[in-house]
Amino acid sequence: MISQQPNVDNTAIFEQLWGITNELRQKLDARFTLHPEPSTKSLQSYSATTKEAHGSLNTFSGEEIDWLVHGWFAKTEQSSFSTMRLTTWLRSHIRVPHLAFEFGTFPNIFFYIDYIPRTDILIDLEYLDRYYEPVNETFLSLHSNSNLSLFTSKSLYVRQFQSPISLCYTCSATDDTLNLIRTLAHEMLDRWLTWVDEAEAMPEDARASLAERDLFLRRSSAERDPGNKLAAQMLGTELTNKLVRALWGGDRLK
Repeated sequence: MISQQPNVDNTAIFEQLWGITNELRQKLDARFTLHPEPSTKSLQSYSATTKEAHGSLNTFSGEEIDWLVHGWFAKTEQSSFSTMRLTTWLRSHIRVPHLAFEFGTFPNIFFYIDYIPRTDILIDLEYLDRYYEPVNETFLSLHSNSNLSLFTSKSLYVRQFQSPISLCYTCSATDDTLNLIRTLAHEMLDRWLTWVDEAEAMPEDARASLAERDLFLRRSSAERDPGNKLAAQMLGTELTNKLVRALWGGDRLK
């Protein structure tokens, strides 16, 4: 449990990890035209009524991006606990995987970087080879890195959600590990941007079903996140439910 973790001041580590997400956002902003989503404006700055925790959540959409989430959440006082995410969900005009980054301090650093599949890669072997084989060597090299500890979620759903090359670890906060996380994050983003630029257009008659699948996956992953229970304890059920809806776009205007 987070509440049982030693409470150390991780402010400087939080700022470095948040800075990495901002570097990634700058690359996304340079490539895509994004517009703030009005339905989540009230969440740009939020806090618990007890002031125990606070955070910021911003969402965007555009012609090529259906839903982009960029936000953080942390205990208010100098604390070991923080979490942040930058998740990009594409529209159904192409079939490139979605892109997920999550970083945090628990109190050790946690990082999760992944390409979210948009098809059944057990049978779509061309998709598997095209989008996941290029990361397999990175995946294997991290497994042999003694500075990293593989993070395995207790949630069956979360383990199923992660792709075969999911980069999900905890590590001590050192210059080496922070530089490694920054390098990995930029490599994953740069590769993904190349895929987006080179992607073939989806046939018009296949886009509706892909969009429906994307939305189902986005909603289920937000609603089944095991961290929601902790958030409800710190923020209350009402605010937590609003944040969860923001993660999948539940309150956006149709």
